[in-house]
Amino acid sequence: MFTRFKSSLSLSEASSPSVFKTPCKPVRVRSPPSACGTPVTIPASPFMRKLGCGTGVNVYLMNRTGKQTSSPWAIKKINSKCSKSQQKVYQKRLCDEAKVLKDLQHPNIVGFRAFSTAKDGSKCLAMEYGGEQSLNDLIEKRREDGLKAFPVATIEKVALHVARGLQYLHNEGKLLHGDIKSCNIVIKGDFDTIKICDVGVSLPLDENMQVSNPKAQYIGTEPWNPKEALENGLITDRADIFAYGLTLWEMMTLSVPHLEILDEEDEDEDEDESFDEDEFDEDAYFQKLGTRPALDSETLGGAYQRMVELFCLCTNEDPQKRPSAADIVQVLESNVVADNPKSEVMVID
Repeated sequence: MFTRFKSSLSLSEASSPSVFKTPCKPVRVRSPPSACGTPVTIPASPFMRKLGCGTGVNVYLMNRTGKQTSSPWAIKKINSKCSKSQQKVYQKRLCDEAKVLKDLQHPNIVGFRAFSTAKDGSKCLAMEYGGEQSLNDLIEKRREDGLKAFPVATIEKVALHVARGLQYLHNEGKLLHGDIKSCNIVIKGDFDTIKICDVGVSLPLDENMQVSNPKAQYIGTEPWNPKEALENGLITDRADIFAYGLTLWEMMTLSVPHLEILDEEDEDEDEDESFDEDEFDEDAYFQKLGTRPALDSETLGGAYQRMVELFCLCTNEDPQKRPSAADIVQVLESNVVADNPKSEVMVID
């Protein structure tokens, strides 16, 4: 269980309606000498399959052929429909992401491949192809199929692998990811690999696990942001932990944090699928931000108890009462060994 985490939250609170092995082998990547200007030919966007999109960017699948026949790459490019002023902002963010990603090397973080210029003149970040879909895509598909929470074994696997990636970012990379959510976790196959992506808004951490630049701004994504980010408080590695907890909540509820009211309205509107903004209680939404969303643990069942406990610990409004990524990894790996005594688990130091 998670009894080694010090928390004032009891199991009765966790279940209250009001509260709401795979061994990792290091992947060796030959990184180019520089994050900028790598001599790689990137096709124009129409000649690549679009994988997805984010704020101001699109991601494409680049199949390498000829002498370069090998695994495909994921190519991140600035959305051409952005205004010139926006393009400058996203271009800087893309270059910053390339510089950060170039120095990272971990099996649970999408790897750097190149930073180059496409034939249309746009800068492109080439990355390891982490998987066919994001965790968010799989959540949406499961919901559309009328299914409930992911199997507990799947949630525990995602929890462990994402925690390993965060432990590496925080302890080795001295970086706060700054935007953990289901959209920024990519999955290959049937959860064969699980990788964190999009480090474009990451922030450096000092030896105390605090954001080292006092002028740095935590961006994140509103529904996943912790209270300290919303109130301009001190930002530490525990900001990622709060968002991590909400990502586990996404897998148990198939919803977006704090927007459950919209889910209920969608279910009631069988004939009229349009959304009336006037019916959305904006004040109630903003009051919920930075808090722990409701979770019906009784409906989930006892098998989910460990994940419910972990979710509750990670989403404590007090950052100091949240576990570190290293703490989470230690306990989850202990659980894997306890559940599978004959298995071998590689612990990342």
